Amino acid sequence: MTRGPLELIGQVATILAELGIAYALGGSMASSLIGEPRSTVDVDIAIRLQHDSGPALLERASADFYVPMESARAAIEAHSSFNLIDTEHGLKVDLFVLGEGLLDRNQIERRIGVTIPGLADRIWVTSPEDQVLRKLDWLRSTGYESDRQWRDVLGIIRIQGDAMDSGYLEATARALNLGALLHHATKAVNPD
Repeated sequence: MTRGPLELIGQVATILAELGIAYALGGSMASSLIGEPRSTVDVDIAIRLQHDSGPALLERASADFYVPMESARAAIEAHSSFNLIDTEHGLKVDLFVLGEGLLDRNQIERRIGVTIPGLADRIWVTSPEDQVLRKLDWLRSTGYESDRQWRDVLGIIRIQGDAMDSGYLEATARALNLGALLHHATKAVNPD
């Protein structure tokens, strides 16, 4: 039986819920759900671990996935990312261990529940505003080299439009020194 990224998301979300680990789908999949869809098999999930939940996650995940344990433990300690690999279907999910930064806190606190046809449970997804901020921050940190990230930002702004909390978006962008970049993105979508 073939399996795709949505089934993988559902499986990982179930594991995280079982362990009481807060999460939010991010990256290209989240952008496709809340912005303009594009082809992707990237599954990025941000997780908020309590100090004692990392070992339980690794133990539980290793029952269903290949988990590179040493790099996973190091990622948990450093608040970075590690992979879960579904060797049967050739799929991978990147788990991003959140720290205490503003974007990290807000990504979990402001996440939204999304119902995806074919999945039994609602999936937690990064809010449109925080997805825009994450992508702008990532774009800046990589020297503005990803047209896909920029297109994702424009797609979210275009699709979500007035439904987004512009006050939150603008204030948080200023706090993160992303105000000029957000303004540029907004003007690219709405030149008037």
